[in-house]
Amino acid sequence: MSTESAAEIAVRRSVSVPLDPARAFALFTTRISEFWGEHSIGESPMAAVVIEPRAGGRWFERGTDGTETPWGRVAVWEPPGRLVLVWQIGFDWAYDPALETEVEIDFEEQGPGRTRLVLVHRHVERYGEHTASMRALFESPDAWAATLDRYAALAG
Repeated sequence: MSTESAAEIAVRRSVSVPLDPARAFALFTTRISEFWGEHSIGESPMAAVVIEPRAGGRWFERGTDGTETPWGRVAVWEPPGRLVLVWQIGFDWAYDPALETEVEIDFEEQGPGRTRLVLVHRHVERYGEHTASMRALFESPDAWAATLDRYAALAG
């Protein structure tokens, strides 16, 4: 039996937006439904994505029928600079309370009225035998890159 742990696997993406960090953070956390896209795990069509504004808050989708499907939780809430979300969606696209990967978003000031958003989805190795396929999926153009592109478009 091996005592070595798998090396941390992370997916990194970034985008620059014409907003100061406070406005960039607020746009990301309060209007996520507007740029998230079609990625949904709920049984009814998705009406909204919700990030409760506090450490320990919930991260979930609300269906058009009012049902709430958890995605994870807020681990760190430090406006305007940092947000860490615990992603608990399994390889089968269902909520898995035993799985914890992290999505850290840093909002770095690049100058007056400009912010670089850096997203790191870490601990992908926790998918075990599904690590390679999940990493490939998260790195694909239709995943985090597309989400951040839609965010940047909304930011103006």
